[in-house]
Amino acid sequence: MKIDVNNITMIYPSGKKALQDVSIRAESPSFIGILGPNGAGKTTLMKLLIAGLLPTKGEILLDEKPLLSQEKYLKSQLGYLPQSFGLYEELTVWQFLDYMAALKNVKGKATIDEVLALTSMTEQKRVRIRNLSGGQRQRVGIAQAMLGDPQLIILDEPTVGLDPEERVKFRNIFSEMARDKIILLSTHIVEDVQAVCNRVLVIHSGKVLFDGLPSKLIEQSEKHAGVYISQPNASAPEGCQIVSKIHTAEGIRCRVVAEQLPAYAQPVEPSLEDAYLYCIHKDISEKGDV
Repeated sequence: MKIDVNNITMIYPSGKKALQDVSIRAESPSFIGILGPNGAGKTTLMKLLIAGLLPTKGEILLDEKPLLSQEKYLKSQLGYLPQSFGLYEELTVWQFLDYMAALKNVKGKATIDEVLALTSMTEQKRVRIRNLSGGQRQRVGIAQAMLGDPQLIILDEPTVGLDPEERVKFRNIFSEMARDKIILLSTHIVEDVQAVCNRVLVIHSGKVLFDGLPSKLIEQSEKHAGVYISQPNASAPEGCQIVSKIHTAEGIRCRVVAEQLPAYAQPVEPSLEDAYLYCIHKDISEKGDV
């Protein structure tokens, strides 16, 4: 499978420009992590890819043919977990997955049993959805996205509500599935992207700031990440973006990214989170917003 997003611009009726001249190409196998702050355009991009929205400008091709002319084929090959996923409260887990399988034209109880096992929901299959915990509901959402062995899987914040152990498990499942599929993972948890994705997109204010290997993004932030000891209530140094604060016996250990680190900051090897925040910070600084 191959997807080409060519110069997409999306302007909502309210006048808000959600995406501007975005171009992306993805081919199987590929595991792409999408990073960006709230309102960056991540969810809009995913809705365009599932034909849930029509672009104001540009085109999306699926295997070199217009996406809209292949909507039936797209639906048969799509596994989608939106950020806000509605569940039928009165149905049991099994009934809900059986219903979703029918909508996807996926046949066979073995398929439902398989996704239940993968998501560790076999014991809850007869439990009504209204009685599930938040994490269990999220697992049901992930299970329905996996029904039918889809070739394109789009996940919007799939590990929200899961504990660290569950997150690691699902990262491994997604990574295994990506061997012969295209998986798009939108998340605020940079650790998830660093653990499994072989490509990362950074989106800010409707534009793609970076598209490439995670290691290349980290490389761009070398000499732009540092740490220093601060006192309580001290403000961030001018031109710096604080990544984290940790209380220690010496004071508050601040980790920052900046175009020019303060003289008193000790440079450190950047993480993917540092690199992502530096990419966003640099774009804001160049626009003169800080």
